[in-house]
Amino acid sequence: MDDRYDVVVIGGGAAGLAGALTLARARRTVLVIDAGQPRNAPAAGVHNLLGHDGTPPARLYEAGRAEVTRYGGHLVDGTAEQATADGDGFRVRLSDGRDVHARRLLVTTGGVDELPDVPGLAARWGRDVLHCPYCHGFEVRDRRIGVLAAGPLGVHQALLWRQWSPHVILLTHDGPTPDPEQVERLAARGIAVVPGPVTAVRTDDDTLTGVLLADGDRVALDALAVAARLHARSVVLTGLGLTPVDVELAGQVVGAQIPADPTGATTVPGVWVAGNVADLRAQVATAAAAGMTAGAAINADLVDADTRDAVAAHRRLRATMHERDTWEERYRSRPAVWSGRPNPQLVAEAADLPAGRALDVGCGEGADAVWLAGRGWQVTAVDLAEVAVARAAGHATDAGVADRTTFIQADLRHEPLPGTGYDLVTAQYVHLPAEQQRELWQRLADAVAPGGTLLIVGHHPADLRTGVRRPHLPELMFTAAQVADTLDPHRWAVTAEDRPREITDHDGRAATVRDAVLVARRR
Repeated sequence: MDDRYDVVVIGGGAAGLAGALTLARARRTVLVIDAGQPRNAPAAGVHNLLGHDGTPPARLYEAGRAEVTRYGGHLVDGTAEQATADGDGFRVRLSDGRDVHARRLLVTTGGVDELPDVPGLAARWGRDVLHCPYCHGFEVRDRRIGVLAAGPLGVHQALLWRQWSPHVILLTHDGPTPDPEQVERLAARGIAVVPGPVTAVRTDDDTLTGVLLADGDRVALDALAVAARLHARSVVLTGLGLTPVDVELAGQVVGAQIPADPTGATTVPGVWVAGNVADLRAQVATAAAAGMTAGAAINADLVDADTRDAVAAHRRLRATMHERDTWEERYRSRPAVWSGRPNPQLVAEAADLPAGRALDVGCGEGADAVWLAGRGWQVTAVDLAEVAVARAAGHATDAGVADRTTFIQADLRHEPLPGTGYDLVTAQYVHLPAEQQRELWQRLADAVAPGGTLLIVGHHPADLRTGVRRPHLPELMFTAAQVADTLDPHRWAVTAEDRPREITDHDGRAATVRDAVLVARRR
């Protein structure tokens, strides 16, 4: 288990696993913390879950955990005791003392059923003491079903359970006595009303047989339906200021849940809830759907955050990429930035030129300058970074051409070129903002002697359409035609081409890039 994730999911039931699966498939780093206390653990199977009807809950969650893991999600068995804000994210403390940090939280801790205090009832919960006709009604169809009223909704519950069996009895227990209209409706549906408190649940050979009333009478039953109150299991959220609110139905409080919008977002930015902690009536299918909805919303929120961060980084890059300190740091960070081989377009164009005086602008670590000097040229080479210039001079010495090379550190945006009258002026992949770029091209052209050659090579904007990783700065890239437009055709014989070139990209795959190549001979 790591200690930092995009999302920590607290709760490993249907909602939590569905949310984690959605996020893992979105390539987020996800941790699910599961205390192993699913509300439906006593049930024999889940229902109304398309394709999985009747699947035992444990088997369903085991499959869900495997799916989350398959997509790179992480799971840990444990209890999250507290979640607190931590900078722009959250810290979650586990019961074993470990802390994990998350950019976003999804809390799916479910709820706790508040059962009537009737001896023997809790032990049968989820087996033959039931709460939801949609979850269990079909399994007890046509059997004797008692509805234990725990408030005004008892009549409603009895009429609902009548859909699954004609043998329904309303046990008023501590609920109100039905009014005349309710009595008529119950009678019309053949539902008997039994007054008085229920004092015990009766079983025989681990099977429910009925209930015992306060007056000593017994009512034979095969199943007992209880509309229990459900309270969100939300202690972990207390440190974030999130507390449950009461939920009413027909004027009766039926439980408490954490308020959230339709995506599960709470009033605390960065915290989502899903499942019974946010919706008392959620079944497995709806809890899973809510988890998926929340997961998608969290991913969208993180996409927005990632984009904001990327915009800020992009702006910093644009503001600093042409500054000396940036390039000095780049060269200091590694022993060699470039391959040490001369640029291919220089080799193609200069191999047959007679040697003379050359100016190499943006010389880097000197591969082009050393190559030219090795062919007899007297080379002046300029770069923004002192580290690059020092390396280039060292390479020239190693190659035995130090006497034919001069390396100068200068920022040609603000400083003059080192002289004019060059037989070759070359600038390989020097990219500046448009106005500065055009000004530099003009100055380079002015430095070429009559009969001399201007060679400017750059990255073509079309390279951004390939898988080659370049800074996404299309405004800095150019075509050969754009360079040619700055030259007077009466003074220059111009060849402007966008030449394809085969390379191996950062992933080891063959790729085609295009170089913008301007070759101009001064008349």
